[in-house]
Amino acid sequence: MTRPIVIKAEDISKQYRLGQVGTGTLSHDLNRFWHKMRGKEDPYLRIGEVNDRTTKSQSDYVWSLKDINFEVEQGDAVGIIGRNGAGKSTLLKLLSKVTKPTTGQIYTKGRIASLLEVGTGFHPEMTGRENVFLNGAILGMTRKEITRKFDEIVDFSGVEKYIDTPVKRYSSGMYVRLAFAVAAHLESEILIVDEVLAVGDLEFQKKCLGKMGDVSNGEGRTVLFVSHNMASIKQLCNKGIFLEQGGIRYDGNIDECINLYSNDNISSDSSILDVLTIKDPNLSISHFSVNGIHGTLIPMNFDNNEINIRIEGELTEEAEFELEALFFNNFDIPMMFFAPGHYEGVKKHPKGKFIIEKTIHLPEGINKGNLYMHAYLANPGKKMYTDLKNKIRVEFEGTRMQTGWVVEIDSAEGIYVK
Repeated sequence: MTRPIVIKAEDISKQYRLGQVGTGTLSHDLNRFWHKMRGKEDPYLRIGEVNDRTTKSQSDYVWSLKDINFEVEQGDAVGIIGRNGAGKSTLLKLLSKVTKPTTGQIYTKGRIASLLEVGTGFHPEMTGRENVFLNGAILGMTRKEITRKFDEIVDFSGVEKYIDTPVKRYSSGMYVRLAFAVAAHLESEILIVDEVLAVGDLEFQKKCLGKMGDVSNGEGRTVLFVSHNMASIKQLCNKGIFLEQGGIRYDGNIDECINLYSNDNISSDSSILDVLTIKDPNLSISHFSVNGIHGTLIPMNFDNNEINIRIEGELTEEAEFELEALFFNNFDIPMMFFAPGHYEGVKKHPKGKFIIEKTIHLPEGINKGNLYMHAYLANPGKKMYTDLKNKIRVEFEGTRMQTGWVVEIDSAEGIYVK
């Protein structure tokens, strides 16, 4: 049986003028008005660049979203994923009617409750209790309906002690707790949640994911969820939308969507130096290899648990830094942290050429699939000297990894330096 469509986006695009609030200058606004009076299209819709935050803009206009088309059925849980700047938050703002699209139409069926950022929809001078009733009224609910849900909302949020305190005195975590409880429990047909859950503690994040699952599966309501946590996306969602530079790269099965996104973060054709970003003007890097390979795809034998990193560079001034490496699994969950500077001290490098060689010993049993490594030079807690635009993929023989080991950040247990 076909389920009814509750969200339909037809050719929606969103254009912004860089460095300006609103549409821009008075001359541009008058030019738009003059074209509209003559029955012509907006002249500035023919210009603008894709939203690539890594390149310098050559135009005053940028397309945050461009020609987006998709449909969402009732009861779907849709995960929206993509890199920072891909257009995820902009899309949710359009669907929530916080802002309107530059072109195209969005059709929705039912009331929408959204949680886009900390404090959205809350009046800072009003108490938690008053804000619950305010949000319910905005959704078109009667006072009687809100009162019936009120105790459930407060109990879920865990802020009962402060419910009659102005929310401007809440911590960011308390804000999110109450805001999510309001959005999830009030009777809306569509629930839209951005990355704000990252503010809450781990226990509350699990509680929220469970509630969103109940909302989608048990109550038949529609959920749109943005997150960089692929495990959460996989647990909650049955469909996925992968956004890339303002366009839809993939729309369909959530597992396929996550695999495409994970694999897309690594390019086997690029060298590590191609994706390396230097963050200090006094530093230059001439050599960066992993197990003797200069590319971002590192094949490993099944019985090998050593990763050898070599970096050669030059300094025009003395500096203190050490090699650090974060390891992620297929779902972009951090698994291990290699940081000898935290427990051995940070090495001081004199002016001139330098070489860093480290051997990372992985814990036994970790080599069951792919690892994604983010390696960089840093003075822990003080300064980043280099960064990587994409992670380095360490590809072992065997099956894809589903779960992994977790090593405490401030200890060397399970991972050590040779």
